[in-house]
Amino acid sequence: MNQKTLDLIAQTLFDKKAANILVLDVRSISGMTDYFIVAEGNVARHVRALGQAVIDALEEEGIPLWSIEGKEFGDWEVLDFGDAIIHLFGPELREKYQLESLWRDATIVNVHIDIPK
Repeated sequence: MNQKTLDLIAQTLFDKKAANILVLDVRSISGMTDYFIVAEGNVARHVRALGQAVIDALEEEGIPLWSIEGKEFGDWEVLDFGDAIIHLFGPELREKYQLESLWRDATIVNVHIDIPK
C-alpha cells in the first residue's frame, strides 16, 4: 500500500469526523499486514459509517475489501484490505483494549490530511 492510499484512508476518516487517527507501519514486526490503522467513532452508528466510508473510498481506487469483522456489533469494526488492517472503535473499547500498545515498536506513519479553513 502506498503513501497516497494511506493519506486517502486518513483523509476519509477525518472527513467523517473520526477521532485519534493513527497509522502504524508494522512491516518489521508483523507478518500479518503492512499497516495497522486505528481510529475512533463516537457511537456505534458512527463507527459503522466510518467503516463504510473507507470501504467506498478504497473501492473507488480499485482496492477491494478482503474481509470485515464486527459490523453486526458496531462498536468495533475491523476492515482487512490485505496490506492494511483498519480498526475502528468506540472510545470506550479503544481505551479498554489499547491495541496501539501491542505495536509499540511500530513506526508511526505521517499522513497528509487537508484541513479546511
